[in-house]
Amino acid sequence: MKNLIQRVITGIVFGVVLIGSIICSPFSFGLLFCLISAMATAEFCNLMNRQEGIEINRNLCVLGSTILFLCFFYYGIYPVQTGIFSIYLVVLIYLMIRELYLKKDNPLNNWAYAMFSQIYVGLPFALLNVLAFQDNGAYSAPQYVFIMPLSIFIFIWMNDTFAYFTGMLLGKHRLFERISPKKSWEGSIGGGVFCIGAAFVLAHFFPIMSTGLWVGLALVVVVFGTWGDLTESLMKRFLGIKDSGNILPGHGGLLDRFDSAIMAIPAAVFYLYIVSLF
Repeated sequence: MKNLIQRVITGIVFGVVLIGSIICSPFSFGLLFCLISAMATAEFCNLMNRQEGIEINRNLCVLGSTILFLCFFYYGIYPVQTGIFSIYLVVLIYLMIRELYLKKDNPLNNWAYAMFSQIYVGLPFALLNVLAFQDNGAYSAPQYVFIMPLSIFIFIWMNDTFAYFTGMLLGKHRLFERISPKKSWEGSIGGGVFCIGAAFVLAHFFPIMSTGLWVGLALVVVVFGTWGDLTESLMKRFLGIKDSGNILPGHGGLLDRFDSAIMAIPAAVFYLYIVSLF
């Protein structure tokens, strides 16, 4: 009971901070997710450095993810050519070159995990800016549209919540028993149905896209969010851990809370790019 109360309180505070920061202003949005990106990257590096023979530089990886986020954010605020991305390239090049001089036992693994920290953690959070800042044309600054990044989390939360309850009531057929024995096809379908319902509500109050496009976005988040969850579950099974961290009491680490978003965000960006072509 104590753990349940702790989990509920943490979840409410976490949700209020996230929703409030996204809605309040582009700068509160940028500050929050820049911080989350940095802390999630640090968490990832800590997990990887627990493995024998792996020694990646956590601070440099965090710096890389932070600069990458700011590159996308700064371009959303001021869509002009800037030199900020060149700083990110310097960090990546230094991460490669430094292994020449450190004489570590497994430099190849260090390179791989350092770069993966940028692809798996840094890039998805940076791409949130692509959702948040909508282009208004070549001669005007992009507009901050808070509902686009917020909708990703709405769909993820709806899917997680109703997949859990539907799975508890009706779940009989395992979705991916090898990695996540508790997930069921019935739960996933139930979560998807409720997300489609949420898409109709968003289409009514935020008609910036057609209902069909909102429903398509919801389904993309459901499918890729589930894969994101399974991906992190596979990583934790390989590492032999239950949670990625303990920063969120009752919920684990940031990677535990954003596992679905890490894959859903790039998929959502790709989906919106594809539909914009037609």
